[in-house]
Amino acid sequence: MPQRFHDTLRDAVVPFSPQEPGHARIYVCGPTVYDYPHIGHMRSALTYDVLVRHLREQGMKVTYVRNITDIDDKIIGRAAERGEAPMTLARRFEDAYHEDTRRLGLLEPDIEPRVSEHLEQIVALIQTLIDKGAAYESAGDVYFSVEAFPGYGKLSHRKPSDLEHGASGRLDAEEGQRKRHPADFALWKGQPEGASATTWPSPWGPGRPGWHIECSAMSTHYLGASFDLHGGGLDLVFPHHENEIAQSEAASGETLASMWVHHGFIEVNKEKMSKSLGNFFTARECFRLVEPEALRYFALSVHYRAPLNLDWTLDDAGQVTGFPQIEEAERRVEYIYSSRARLEAIADKRIVDDGEVPEPLTDFARALGEALDDDLNMPVALARTAEFLKHVNELAERSKGKKGKVARQAVTAAREGLERLGRVLGLGNDEPQAFLDRVRSRRAARLGLSEADIQARIDERTAARGAKDFARADAVRQQLTELGVELMDDPGGTRWRLP
Repeated sequence: MPQRFHDTLRDAVVPFSPQEPGHARIYVCGPTVYDYPHIGHMRSALTYDVLVRHLREQGMKVTYVRNITDIDDKIIGRAAERGEAPMTLARRFEDAYHEDTRRLGLLEPDIEPRVSEHLEQIVALIQTLIDKGAAYESAGDVYFSVEAFPGYGKLSHRKPSDLEHGASGRLDAEEGQRKRHPADFALWKGQPEGASATTWPSPWGPGRPGWHIECSAMSTHYLGASFDLHGGGLDLVFPHHENEIAQSEAASGETLASMWVHHGFIEVNKEKMSKSLGNFFTARECFRLVEPEALRYFALSVHYRAPLNLDWTLDDAGQVTGFPQIEEAERRVEYIYSSRARLEAIADKRIVDDGEVPEPLTDFARALGEALDDDLNMPVALARTAEFLKHVNELAERSKGKKGKVARQAVTAAREGLERLGRVLGLGNDEPQAFLDRVRSRRAARLGLSEADIQARIDERTAARGAKDFARADAVRQQLTELGVELMDDPGGTRWRLP
C-alpha cells in the first residue's frame, strides 16, 4: 500500500506521489527564535521527524528542509527590551532549539536555512512579483495584491469576501491607506519615519522582510518552484501558508506544493498552547521532570492531526511538579528499555537453531510500516509496538530456567524489530541500563529516597538469603515495598525500580 497522508488543500487522505519517483522533497516551517521552545514546538518537529524517518525506512530518498526564522518583529522587539542585538538573541535561542531537539533524538534536517542568510533571494522574489503586477510599493512598504491571484483562499477554504471582512477589522487607519485591498499582506516592511530599528537594505528602502515571503524564497530556492510536501501546524494554514501559495504561485506559475500536511495543537484547558496566551511550558521545563524520550512517546500517542491535551500538577507555591500523561509515557518508554535489557541478557547457551518463532516478532516491520503508511497513524504504530514488546518479553521469559531455550531466528527478529523501532519512531536508542538508572535516580530523588540506603537494604536481604534467614529477607523486602521500591531477582543479582 502506498503512503497516504491528509492533504489540507484537498481536505482528504490521498496517496503521496513524489514528482520525482523515489525522491521526496519536503519543506517544514521551523521556529521563530525569540524564546525557548515550548512543548508545542516539539510536537511539530516530532511529527515531521517521524514522517521523514518512515519514508526513508521505506526506501525513499528524502530532502528535508526546515527553516530558522531569525528576522521577525518579535525578535527585534524582544532584543530591544533586553538591550542586545537581534541577531545575538536569535542565535542564543536557535542554539537552545537545537539543544532541545537533540535531546529528543530528532534527525537534523538536510538543509536548515536562516532568513538572515537569504535576503538576496527574498528581495529577488519580491521584485519578480512587482514586475508581474502581483505586488506594489506603498510608502516604503511592499504589499502582495490578493486580487492579482484568483486562487487566494483555496488552502484555508475561505471566500475572498470573508477574508476582506476579517482583514478590515484588523487594520489601523494608516495601514488601510497604504493598502489597495484590506487582505493585501506585507512582503517588505519599511522603517517607520523617525524610528530607530534594526533594518536591512532593499530597492524600496531600509526595512525587513514580511513573515510570509521568507518561506517562499527559501523553500523554492532549495526545492524548486514546485515540490512534494509542505508541513506545519494548523495555525499556519491561514494566513501564513495561504500567503505562501499566493506569492509563490503568482511568481512562478507553478503549484508550490503537491501536498500540505498540518498537525494539531497541544492544548491546555482546551486552548492552544502558545506564548501569546501565556499558557505554555518549555521543553526544558518538561525535561527537568521526565526523560526527553517520554515527551517523544507522549507526542506520538495521539494522531498528529488531533489535539493533544496536557495536564500538570502544581505545588503550594504554584511551581510545576509533574505532567501525569508524560510521566505515564515515561513508564511506556521504560518498558521498551527493560525489554531490550531482558533480550540482551539471554545467554548464548539458551539460543538454539530451531524452535518457535512468534509471528508478531517477524511481522513487526510490516505492521509498523502499514500503520504509518495510513496517514502517519502513530497511535496504531505504538499499539503494534506494544504487541511486539509483549512477545519480546515472553521470549526472554522462555529462556529462563534450567531447560529454557529459544530459537535463534526469534532472537534475531526481536533484535531487528527493536532496531527498526529506534530508526522509525526514534524510541529505544539509548543504552538500556543508562536510561533505566536515570529514571530510577530521578524518581528516588522526588520521593526523598536515598539510593545508597536502598542498596544497603538490598545487600542486607541478599546476605540474609545467603544465610537462609528467609524471615529476615522477607521483612527487608516488605520494608522496601512499603517505600514503593520493587525488587527483581535474576541470575545476575537483585535489581530495583520505582514504578
